[in-house]
Amino acid sequence: MTPEIAASIDQIEVTLNAGGMNTINIVLAFVMYGVALGIRPGIFVEVFKKPKSVVLGAICQLILLPAFTFCLALAMSRWISPMMGLGMILVASCPGGNISNFMSSLSKANVELSVSLTAISTALAVFTTPFNFWCWGNLYINTAGVAGEIPHLVIPLMDVFKTIVILLGIPLVLGILTSHFLPKVAAALKKPFQWISILFFIAMVVLSFTGNIDAFLKCIKYIVLVVFIHNLLALAIGFTVASVFKLPFKDRRTLTIETGIQNSGLGLVLLLGTSLFAGFPPHGGMLVITAWWGIWHIISGLTVSAIFNKTKKA
Repeated sequence: MTPEIAASIDQIEVTLNAGGMNTINIVLAFVMYGVALGIRPGIFVEVFKKPKSVVLGAICQLILLPAFTFCLALAMSRWISPMMGLGMILVASCPGGNISNFMSSLSKANVELSVSLTAISTALAVFTTPFNFWCWGNLYINTAGVAGEIPHLVIPLMDVFKTIVILLGIPLVLGILTSHFLPKVAAALKKPFQWISILFFIAMVVLSFTGNIDAFLKCIKYIVLVVFIHNLLALAIGFTVASVFKLPFKDRRTLTIETGIQNSGLGLVLLLGTSLFAGFPPHGGMLVITAWWGIWHIISGLTVSAIFNKTKKA
């Protein structure tokens, strides 16, 4: 990538429709309810009775992914702009995405572990996302020779509350209650919800792409490769750590997906919905990396889930 191309990518402006983001949030809550239909309350007790998988999953998401992303951004510094590198670090600093719970369900993984890890990373995001982005972002721009300092990120508590309670908590509780008190209804709804959820996610990919097609077409061949490598690294971190510590196969699948699916939507909210980056150098590279991550991890997550679903041991 030439300096001219990198500069043109950083000048790109990506806009998101607020109504579209609200629709996606409603869809995610709907999907979470479908996932919870197959959850038995007693299994959560077992997850925390044997906390090894939870602890390793949290380490993968909150420590290893940001650290390895920093190393990857440095290794790719000859081919990407500094702003693209910061975009990678921003995504890695975000908590796990709620769609990972659906992916784990589709993968025949440990869904209860997946929900627990998503809840933990989301609850801690008010601390971990600002810290990881500030720490690794400043280290990156200093090492890469970029002028300026990383703005301090303050994640609104209300946004975290909405994510945990509205998008995760309420649908989860309703799904579990349905499963417990109306098992026949839950069994009848579970499979249709899976297929409807897949259709929703495909629609999200199409709508996200068409809504920003002009921006993506300018740099798609560069962005696709960068995000592909970064996402592959994230998936590999989860699978490798789980395998090295000899976790059960279902837990290995969960850690793979949880580490590979990031809440890049939070990154976009920070970039587009706040004034945190006002006055920052042109940062289109951060925007397109974060936006394409939101599309690509759905594609990669569904692909990995399908592979896991068809594999007896992985």
